[in-house]
Amino acid sequence: MTDDLKAASDRADLTAATADEIAEALSYALRYDERGKPRRGGGDLTAGIAAERLTEHLRRSGFVIMKARPARAHSTG
Repeated sequence: MTDDLKAASDRADLTAATADEIAEALSYALRYDERGKPRRGGGDLTAGIAAERLTEHLRRSGFVIMKARPARAHSTG
């Protein structure tokens, strides 16, 4: 039963990502590597176009992408 409550709590912390948020995340992933360094080739425009097309395809295919709510700001007390 505890696992069911935790799963419900985890779902409550998720919200549906907007198309702009999805496209921005995809574009970033296409432009930068896992360390945040720019990928070679300078394909910023191409990455943006690809991200928009992927986002639209996901929407048409019925996908709903969820994201975690932002963490509360840390107080320095």
